[in-house]
Amino acid sequence: QVRLVESGGGWVQPGGSLRLSCAASGSISMFLDMDWHRQAPGKQREVVASMTSTGDTYYEDSVKGRFTISKDNTKTTMYLQMDNLKPDDTAVYYCGATGYGRTVGSVKLWGQGTSVMVTT
Repeated sequence: QVRLVESGGGWVQPGGSLRLSCAASGSISMFLDMDWHRQAPGKQREVVASMTSTGDTYYEDSVKGRFTISKDNTKTTMYLQMDNLKPDDTAVYYCGATGYGRTVGSVKLWGQGTSVMVTT
């Protein structure tokens, strides 16, 4: 079974940092496009960061300069480094990726979500 497994969420005080990880399991040898979304209580899900297969990145305005999306092709793991966290960053974070594997081809995958809470 091919899936993404997230980790790294938790509680942090304002100004703190967290790094979210998202690892592919199963027959995936590389990530193509990938992104991180979040959904705060009572709000719609939004894209906070994405990276194309050519390495182009996008960041939602409120996280520019504070969040960094990256990946490690060797381990088929993607990351979201979050620095200078603010209470408005509190949300459930989801990773998404188009993965490729020789036996499964190109497939869109989603993580299960990990909760981030920024509060004093």
